[in-house]
Amino acid sequence: MTALLQETSEDRVAWLTLNRPQVRNALDPDLVADLAARMEALAADREIRVIVLSGAGGAFCAGADLRASAGVLDQVADVMDIYHRVIRAIASAPQPVIGMIDGAASGFGCDLALACDLRVMSDRAYLQEAFVRIGLMPDGGGTMWLPRALGLARALELMLTGDRIEAAVALAWGLANSVVAPDKLKSETAELAARLAKGAPLAQAYIKRAARAAFGSIDEALAREKQGQLELLRTQDFAEGLSAFLQKRAASFRGE
Repeated sequence: MTALLQETSEDRVAWLTLNRPQVRNALDPDLVADLAARMEALAADREIRVIVLSGAGGAFCAGADLRASAGVLDQVADVMDIYHRVIRAIASAPQPVIGMIDGAASGFGCDLALACDLRVMSDRAYLQEAFVRIGLMPDGGGTMWLPRALGLARALELMLTGDRIEAAVALAWGLANSVVAPDKLKSETAELAARLAKGAPLAQAYIKRAARAAFGSIDEALAREKQGQLELLRTQDFAEGLSAFLQKRAASFRGE
């Protein structure tokens, strides 16, 4: 059986690769639990200086696998806590975490990319807070990441419409550190990771912690998102949005 999460390490850089390319690396509960555990273990590993998170097969992550998650909606609060473990592990890791973004980073995949400290994107990559299109809200810290990075008006526009942020725009807006051709993505990311791995790890950890503290509390943001998402999951709008997504048709929301 092929591993849902692949891990390699070289020269103090750990590479984690989401490996469900057949569904654009959409997250199911098993993959999320594995990712959370591996991120926490790497964060505690003093031999690892940099963590790179990527996706296999030309996509970063298409968000939660709604088909795979449909059967656990009655346990959604517990499942959401596992998703949030991943975000907290990235934010609290002393090492720099680089998101290597190719193709889609949508829904929770977008929040996962935004949680990373740095992002290297291919020119075919995009970020998309697509939650609203199925009657939901960001629940991986997006309501904190985007307003801090872009200001309230631009962030609300993106979250309220669910529009894509193409790679070139992400670079112009400061959401990406660099944008390169797909065949240069790995080498560009590796070069950045190698530079960081040679840096002073204690200084880097203190810089990251101080910079993130200036943003506010991710724990408070995740708690607000969890409360709102649990309420939205009980609405008819979500039922309609999920049905429309699975049937590949436009949703008709009624505000109920």
